Amino acid sequence: MEGAIPRGGIVGLIAPVLEPLASLLEIFGVVVIVCGVLFATIRYARDLFNQTDDQAYSRYRANLGRGILLGLEILIGADIIATIVSPLTWTSVGILGLIVLIRTFLSFSLEAEIDGEWPWRRQARGEQRNS
Repeated sequence: MEGAIPRGGIVGLIAPVLEPLASLLEIFGVVVIVCGVLFATIRYARDLFNQTDDQAYSRYRANLGRGILLGLEILIGADIIATIVSPLTWTSVGILGLIVLIRTFLSFSLEAEIDGEWPWRRQARGEQRNS
């Protein structure tokens, strides 16, 4: 590949182990998201009988968000490992950066949605309590 930095040293030695590991982590990340959706949906069905519709819905959204958030974090790790073992080009590094940026933004947004407030508001509220 033109412009690629060849693998050498330790990366060349561990690449055969890390490449399948990155694929397994990608599969695991997807499984975590699917299981999170299933768990949240089952829990929502149970909550409909024990809580008001609004409470059950809020809890459902929070549980969905947690499952997706955990899966996204695993997928980010898999992307980083996959990029480390692949030939480095400006294109591959740029694509990794873009993927990590998008997934980090999604994670940040989901966390804010789950907590119901922006992290800097939570921090400011915590500082007001300590005063």
